[in-house]
Amino acid sequence: MAPQVVFVHGIRTSRTMWRPQLEHVASLGVTGTAVDLPGHGERRAEAFTLDAALATIDEAVRTAAASGPVLLVGHSMGGLLTTAYAGSHPRPPLAGLVAASCTSLPRGFGLKAYRGVLKAVDRLPGRGLAFTRLALTATLPVATRGDFAAGGYALDAQDAALASLAALDLPTAVRRLTMPAWFVNGQFDQLRLHERLFRRLAPQASFLVVPRASHLVTAMRPETFNAVLTDALTTLALSDAPETARPTAA
Repeated sequence: MAPQVVFVHGIRTSRTMWRPQLEHVASLGVTGTAVDLPGHGERRAEAFTLDAALATIDEAVRTAAASGPVLLVGHSMGGLLTTAYAGSHPRPPLAGLVAASCTSLPRGFGLKAYRGVLKAVDRLPGRGLAFTRLALTATLPVATRGDFAAGGYALDAQDAALASLAALDLPTAVRRLTMPAWFVNGQFDQLRLHERLFRRLAPQASFLVVPRASHLVTAMRPETFNAVLTDALTTLALSDAPETARPTAA
């Protein structure tokens, strides 16, 4: 059975952020599915809760698993959620995990400061969207710049979503990973804060730091991130292939 890919977006954005990756896996003949979490994208009218977000991931994974082994891919908040999910769901139904821009524990002063920054931006004229567009223009290539905004921004859900992440027990989840896992960070990603801890907890996982990339590594260096997806899919395809008989000694 061919591998399937489920993509989970980060905070404020939606499934549209995965357009380059969906096109890439399709070019490999692989089916990809990107979800909208509660309060985001086409579900912006809904309230965000941790249980509903994890239920969304679970439903997408189980649906995809009917057609083949599942590679679960998440970015930022989506990376935290998919890591937590993978740590509590030994394979099957999951076959692999690619988690980007999320080797950090969302708690304490760091989480409080980030919530404060987003609240300050939200109080700017136009809820700070001009500032957001300026930041994307300065950091992302033209080809991917519009993908984050294509599904709208989840401004009303962002604080509740951030606050809920403190309930995740990520150290336990990372320690319990049983499937092949790839953690991808940009060199200048602010969420690399606990990367060394993640490396200690999951020594079997692969860790990649993309030079000169920021938190938005999937859009800033799409070719590099897509290469990670290709590697992961190849690994899963090989592990799922039937073993061939070894030649016997004469």
